Amino acid sequence: MDSLYFSVTIPICSFRKGSAREYLETEEVPPPSTVYGFLLSLVGEEDREKYVGSQIAYAIVQEPEMSLILRTTWRVKKKIIPMGIGENSRPDYQQILTNLELVIWVKPGDLSRKLEMLRVSPEKISRFGGVSLGESRDLINDIYWCPDWSQKEGLWLSPSSEGDMTLPIWVDHVGSKNTVWNQFVFSKDKLETPNPSSPQWITIHP
Repeated sequence: MDSLYFSVTIPICSFRKGSAREYLETEEVPPPSTVYGFLLSLVGEEDREKYVGSQIAYAIVQEPEMSLILRTTWRVKKKIIPMGIGENSRPDYQQILTNLELVIWVKPGDLSRKLEMLRVSPEKISRFGGVSLGESRDLINDIYWCPDWSQKEGLWLSPSSEGDMTLPIWVDHVGSKNTVWNQFVFSKDKLETPNPSSPQWITIHP
């Protein structure tokens, strides 16, 4: 079975940096943990450990524009009042990306087989809610299966011990003690399926 691949377009998105507090900065690209979560949502899988060990690779096809907005964010200051009400909300500046386009590859395995089922027989997949990449508001616009890129190049995110980007490949949602981080670097290359031994593959693991 060949690696499955498809492109995704997202009109508006934001991938909050782990250290961002008052000023909500965004990463330039979705972290591997976010892309993995998107794939699970796409096939309707609620157990995020179901496909641990899956290998993915992805590149930016169209670099997004970055903007700054003022939005209302939720926080917990008083437990006796609802979320988003009174002191449990406040205005914060947030960076957002617009018109992001990614192409994603999934190495042969259980997850790619599930995605292939979605591609050829979507009626066999049971899922709920919108499909987003990042925050729940960041809905995707299109999915194009196995597009022909005709030697077009993209900006690949690749693991590298010398990389200047630190991104999570697994997130501990109860605190942050068990979050797994890795160093990454951007590199320009053709949009074609990476070799099985290519360093562009990212392994998802806790």
